[in-house]
Amino acid sequence: MARPIEFERDQVLEKAMLAFWDQGYCATSMTQLVKATKLNPGSIYAAFKSKEELFLATLDHYGEASAEKISLALKASDSPLQGIRNYFRQLAATTTNPKAQQSCLLVNTILELAHRNTKVRQRVNAHFEVIESCFRSALQAAHDSGELSADKDPTEVATFLISSIWGLRVLAGTGPAPARAEAVVSQILKLLD
Repeated sequence: MARPIEFERDQVLEKAMLAFWDQGYCATSMTQLVKATKLNPGSIYAAFKSKEELFLATLDHYGEASAEKISLALKASDSPLQGIRNYFRQLAATTTNPKAQQSCLLVNTILELAHRNTKVRQRVNAHFEVIESCFRSALQAAHDSGELSADKDPTEVATFLISSIWGLRVLAGTGPAPARAEAVVSQILKLLD
């Protein structure tokens, strides 16, 4: 009889996620994953079946955490638009944080794998859609209350905002650039006026 798997799944996903985030999917070897997770290869394969399935699980771990953070940030203000403004100002501020300079794992993954791995592309797109829907809901609430101008379509603005987040996360990956990020965010937020 096989021994039951004994590890904290979220901790393993966090450690594997950091390895993939640091190296990229293709450059991360099973040896590096074993070292990062402190599991033996058999345990990794028993729990996740393959390197790709482990990677997909780390994308889910990251994507769900990101969507939760964004949702909470947008709901932290009484005003939907103020919640969006606060989120973007905080995003600009993170460009000086060395951890933020890794860019976004979802964006990195699209750039590395979208053209050659349909399953990964679909998974990342599903996470992008969840994140975009957080903004769409806030914008719809602002639209319905008259806070967002009637001539602005919440769906189109949400798509613009999520695209702007991707750009800011790539900018963060280039190194500390707080003045540039603040200037970009200032232009983004003008759309909400």
